[in-house]
Amino acid sequence: MVESGKKTQIVVVGGGAAGLELATRLGAHFGREKFDIILVEKNRTHIWKPLLHEVAAGSLDANLDEVGYRSHCHRWGYRYFYGQLEGIDRDSRHVLIAPIRDEDGREIMGRHRIRYDYLVVAVGSVSNDFGTKGVAEHCLFLDSRVQADRFRAQLLNHCLRVSRTLQNDPDADATVRVDIVGGGATGVELAAELFNAAAALRHYGLEVFDESRLKVTLIEAGPRILPMLPENLADAARAELETLGVRVLTGTPVVEANAQGMVTASGELIGADLKVWAAGVKAPEILKDIGGLETGRGNQLVVRPTLQTTRDDRIFAIGDCCQCVCPGETRPVPPRAQAAHQMAATCFANIRAMIAGRPLKDFHYHDHGSLVSLSRFSTVGSLMGNLVGGRMAIEGRLARFVYLSLYRMHLIAIHGWLKGLALIAVGHVNQIVRPRLKLH
Repeated sequence: MVESGKKTQIVVVGGGAAGLELATRLGAHFGREKFDIILVEKNRTHIWKPLLHEVAAGSLDANLDEVGYRSHCHRWGYRYFYGQLEGIDRDSRHVLIAPIRDEDGREIMGRHRIRYDYLVVAVGSVSNDFGTKGVAEHCLFLDSRVQADRFRAQLLNHCLRVSRTLQNDPDADATVRVDIVGGGATGVELAAELFNAAAALRHYGLEVFDESRLKVTLIEAGPRILPMLPENLADAARAELETLGVRVLTGTPVVEANAQGMVTASGELIGADLKVWAAGVKAPEILKDIGGLETGRGNQLVVRPTLQTTRDDRIFAIGDCCQCVCPGETRPVPPRAQAAHQMAATCFANIRAMIAGRPLKDFHYHDHGSLVSLSRFSTVGSLMGNLVGGRMAIEGRLARFVYLSLYRMHLIAIHGWLKGLALIAVGHVNQIVRPRLKLH
């Protein structure tokens, strides 16, 4: 059991964009003398989730961009506890942490209980397969660094197989077939990034392999891809993808995944060597009715506008794992990185207010627009959102600059201005001196 005497103990479960930013703010503000800030996270390092498609394609070396929680917590005044949420005991105010096991299943540390005075659940989201037959068994997901690394390893294996086939028979009809289900940002960005990676492989020992040997099919059940963008920008993104060679199918629900590929509602089998499911998200199953708290669709914890859960004032939920309807709105806040960032700021202010006995403030989501990067080929999006009562469509270099700025803002939020700017500068240097692809 983790105890800290009479210190006020604030526990944040989940070290994603929302949780890590909040733990950083809390640790920097309260310090260690009278408060104990604990971050519980099932991974040892943090990688910004919107970058996982680049990790999967090999165009980003996550070892250079990941943040180690142990070194980060030492710098920012919080404690890091390696573990996974198993339950919440609201009566005694404890979170229950599942036993920790190694890769062989041997127990490293038994089940734990961690006391809290204030608890913040920020466990993010996972892919939602909507119960589609065969998806869990046959598809890859991009919810974590481990899954992105697994995809990259399998992609490189298939590229090597095709390259060897072509060396033996230059006229062979050998290709790497990738099916991506879901025409949102993740699916679209991954499709474009794969062509960027394929074009570079010839420089790393696969001389006979190029992007013409890559066959990518993007499958979307809705009427168009990128529904969060204005239709003209979504159409521009589709045209860019098709120019690259992506087969884009809209209005095409997938009803089954099997070893051969994806089966559509019309009965067509779209063959694939790699199958990626990116068709929606939900909160992890562990949150469903956890601790008797109210949950909504997709296992999300229902919160009031103050981000407090509806049945316990001392428990907050932020990021993708919470269902929040802002005052004056009828629809919940969408699961986006910008929403997680804004929720972390409001939750920090409200925890400070609770401790000081001041009134809490409501969360108001400010939509700054949506941006989608098609790797080095293009970037499209809309800016400003409800800040000026409308949207401004942007493409090209301006859109790419703003897209990259989102990650830079995240770096500054978790590292501070000095180190954040230094890491941005190092990133520019790495683009020049490091290999274009991570091949291991």
